[in-house]
Amino acid sequence: MKSLRVQLAAWYLAFFSALFLVLCVLLYGALSGSMQRRLDETLTSDAGTAAKLLQEELEEMHGDAQGAATDILSELQPSGQVIAVLENTTLLAGGTAAQQEQLALAARAALASSRIETVEALPAWGAHGARAAAHRLSYRNRTFTVLAVESLDSIATDLSALRRMIAVALPLLILVAGAGGYVLTRRGLAPLGSMAEQAKRITSQNLDARLEIGRAASELTLLAASFNELLSRLDQSFEAMRRFVQDASHELRTPLAVIRGEADVALSRDRTAAEYRESLATIQQESQRLSRLVDDLLNLARADAGRVQLRMEELYLNDLVAECCRSVQPLAAARQIELECRATGDVPFRGDEMLLRRMVINLLDNAVRYTQPGGKVCATLEPQAADVRIRIADTGIGIAPEATERVFERFYRADESHSRQQDGFGLGLSIVKWIAESHHGGVELSSQPGAGSTFTVRLARQ
Repeated sequence: MKSLRVQLAAWYLAFFSALFLVLCVLLYGALSGSMQRRLDETLTSDAGTAAKLLQEELEEMHGDAQGAATDILSELQPSGQVIAVLENTTLLAGGTAAQQEQLALAARAALASSRIETVEALPAWGAHGARAAAHRLSYRNRTFTVLAVESLDSIATDLSALRRMIAVALPLLILVAGAGGYVLTRRGLAPLGSMAEQAKRITSQNLDARLEIGRAASELTLLAASFNELLSRLDQSFEAMRRFVQDASHELRTPLAVIRGEADVALSRDRTAAEYRESLATIQQESQRLSRLVDDLLNLARADAGRVQLRMEELYLNDLVAECCRSVQPLAAARQIELECRATGDVPFRGDEMLLRRMVINLLDNAVRYTQPGGKVCATLEPQAADVRIRIADTGIGIAPEATERVFERFYRADESHSRQQDGFGLGLSIVKWIAESHHGGVELSSQPGAGSTFTVRLARQ
């Protein structure tokens, strides 16, 4: 397994090694160039000074070039330099017999140049060559060249010492950079280790715990905040799942207890046929209730898993709403409730007819069950340009403001006792919301206690 700390330290080391190497190369090049430029400036200055003195000596000695050259060389004794005076390419004074050929070459190069002062390299001079500065002057139609020559050996020695120093210092700098990079990355990534240890201690039993990293870098703080947000969502999901399981178990326990109780009573002693039929009717009623609950739970579980495939088809919503109203009409009549359907005119739509029918019937059934006798339920279909809206309004008991946001939660009942009397499970509105959202829409509720409720379903046209 690759360590992030080691990788970061390696990248840090590679970066600074390359940086140090580039700096050393630039420093070496700059220093080498600076030393050569300084040498050239010195040689040029010395050659110019010697030429000026030669001019004065020639004037004093009335053109005695040999004497003049000898006199100025006796006055000028620069350490490490060779001052030579040549007439054309003939050596008058300075240098040695072994250097004469090189001096003549330098003189010819100076004479060939159009400049009075020129600087040339002498590769064969010394172990590392030399630099020569030449100054030309004319006196009574005679041409003289004053040369100032210095070997590059001293510069080569200094540069060699610099290279040795770099060869020693560079590995030390790289070593220090590597150690520093490792320490810095270790300190910088220390909060990650702390986060990992804290995360290991978080289980499904303590999802309310959060990561604490103190005053860390902003990137790590952002990572910790994102992880804490994830924990919050997981905590909410687990809490919803626990509540769902508890509510489902509670709802399943009631019909199962009734079925078991009726069976135990029926089997406790011999009974008449009428009593057996009564017990079987109760068992059948509770079984049907249990079956509806299981079907609802199964549909919601499939919806959560994304395994419900909508059977999309072309239909007319006005016909669907009207048929749903006719289906609920007997229940409304039995409860002495007026049911009005406002769904005139063809409203074509593409959707899952079975699910849409169940959505409308759930809303109508809910409205009828929670409306007092003598009340009214109205179903209205409102086609819009971008969507279609189905509005179910009633004059029932209404819903308290604090409950309007939770009525779409599974197994939630705003009025627990009344809901059980109405044989409800608290899943109908959850299914309505899921069906609306599966058709790229939604459902809204507006209600006032004692004045009724209005559910508005919005379905996007496709």
